[in-house]
Amino acid sequence: MRIMILSRLVSLAAIAVALLFTPVASRAPAGETDRVYARFEVFGFAGFHVLTNRTTIREIGDRYAISMDLDTRGLASVFVDLTSHSEVQGELAKGAARPEAYRADVRRNGAERHYSLDYGRDGSVKSASAPAPTGPQLVVAADQIRGTVDQLTAYFLIERQLAHGGSCSMVVPVFDGAGFYNLRFSDLKRDTLSADGYQKFAGPAQVCQVVREDIAVNPDRNEDTYKRGRIWYARVAGDRMMPVRMEYDTAFGVVKGYLAEVQGHGANLQLAGD
Repeated sequence: MRIMILSRLVSLAAIAVALLFTPVASRAPAGETDRVYARFEVFGFAGFHVLTNRTTIREIGDRYAISMDLDTRGLASVFVDLTSHSEVQGELAKGAARPEAYRADVRRNGAERHYSLDYGRDGSVKSASAPAPTGPQLVVAADQIRGTVDQLTAYFLIERQLAHGGSCSMVVPVFDGAGFYNLRFSDLKRDTLSADGYQKFAGPAQVCQVVREDIAVNPDRNEDTYKRGRIWYARVAGDRMMPVRMEYDTAFGVVKGYLAEVQGHGANLQLAGD
């Protein structure tokens, strides 16, 4: 039984790392920093508190920077000691976000993994670094991954589209060094959320579906991740459309995430505890 629980917690931690919930920040005047900070709490099977996600987005003129920190919580931390820091810097051009450099450092039970991606102005991936697989290496052609973005920028793009009155409809190609996949977003419905035992937020929300479509993955990957999820977006900080709740379908049940805290654009909200 202990082995089964450990296996599920390892997989849930990997899934939670893939749940990138980032608040939207709009373009700021030249020289002025636009900053939004958000904290999300993630719960796995049987309601176990498995992860905390802290994300900050900054914009200065036509530049953006996103940083995200993850760490396991509660019972999960007994079995899986996981911390992660990732960040991306890039340019805002013609209404889109174009990454220039992405870095991620992951520490799991004492073992460290480092990832890096550098992009050309033509959308090419100039260099990519990821931990060496124990088996065959992931093989993708340079032309295949031209125009892809990192994981942080992918969710930033859909949230910018929503903030400007657009729909959820968008397909974002993602390459993270270990996998190449599409994130396909689509509209589901309008909903009205009520406060519950996890979060105090109540109000109207726009529900988006996201489907992960793998194109090429590391052949020795042995950790499950989500294939489909639902994200509730609402206006929490001024005119910002932010994810307030998330549900992702996994092999071990539904993983849920809740916006717990947000600061920026006149908002200083505590929607849940630590």
